[in-house]
Amino acid sequence: MMKRIIAIGILFLLCAHLSRAQVFVVDPLKGGDGASGSVAAPFKSLKKAAAAAAEYDGADTVRIRLLPGLYTLEDKIVLTRQQSVRHPGSVYLVEASVLPDDPLWTPAKMPVIQSVSPNNSMIQFPHASGFIAATDRVIIKGLKFLGNANPETRYYYPVTREDTIYSGLDITQCYFIGERNSAPIQGAVWAHGAGINVSHCIFYGCKNALLMFKAIRDFSVTHSIIVGAYEAAVWFGPFTAPFVFRGNIVSGCNFFWLRPEGSDPAYVFNHSIIANNKHYAGVYLNKGGLAATDKNNFEEHDIRKTATVTLNEVGLDGLQKGYLHLSPISEGYEMPAGIFIDRVKGRK
Repeated sequence: MMKRIIAIGILFLLCAHLSRAQVFVVDPLKGGDGASGSVAAPFKSLKKAAAAAAEYDGADTVRIRLLPGLYTLEDKIVLTRQQSVRHPGSVYLVEASVLPDDPLWTPAKMPVIQSVSPNNSMIQFPHASGFIAATDRVIIKGLKFLGNANPETRYYYPVTREDTIYSGLDITQCYFIGERNSAPIQGAVWAHGAGINVSHCIFYGCKNALLMFKAIRDFSVTHSIIVGAYEAAVWFGPFTAPFVFRGNIVSGCNFFWLRPEGSDPAYVFNHSIIANNKHYAGVYLNKGGLAATDKNNFEEHDIRKTATVTLNEVGLDGLQKGYLHLSPISEGYEMPAGIFIDRVKGRK
């Protein structure tokens, strides 16, 4: 009973905090970038909303709400705000106006982020980014990210955080869907620093799902589905702090997990299906390339390495509510992995 009271109290405080927010609304169909960004007069583009958020110097949470539609990125979207003002406890939230557990949600109501950008970053090597988290406590919620359709762009990363100085990056209830022949995703999430939490997401057909290298601590990936990563589900840098890996489905990938050559980290993996991947663990070599290894210092609890994983893929009837989730005939169907936090609503 006490735990329930505490949970209700935390939820109340969170809701109260989010109610004190600077809200910018974006409607790609009916909005206008000369508008104010209010509910009554929404912006048309993400670029305009991000620029308005960057200029906001108040202490409240910044909340960008995306109405249904297609958002075409011709350049990167930098999620930042006035760094001269301290914002204790406030967050920077980019979310769908209708979230997957809402009774009114359908696949058509999910904002779609499609990049056509040429290379827009030279960090480490030329590449294109979609969203760049450049402030603390960023939350991205309820969006569908597709790959980059620009034929001149070889490497595309929908969500990145380039610096280790920021803390807090939550990505939840999102799709990341790549198509290697036409709109590839090199890495769905490429981020450095502390407090990276991925939950209830689906990664489908991305070359890599998660790329985590520098100063990674307070990291978690939970209740997510990673299928068809044709290089690796996860690349992980030097192991300096424990992380949480629980309730995930990883299948049909080349490698499940890659770590630096010469390292022997004590990873802990919990209650997940990691099956039908070409290689379980591997290392990325100092001289370049990848190598499989069976010499691992892993601690595994309830990890199923043999299972038949079947997804609800799109058929003649088009996008249905549970697409790319586990099919009722799939092993692991009972696990609450996927974009629906309320599993019962999601399976209707």
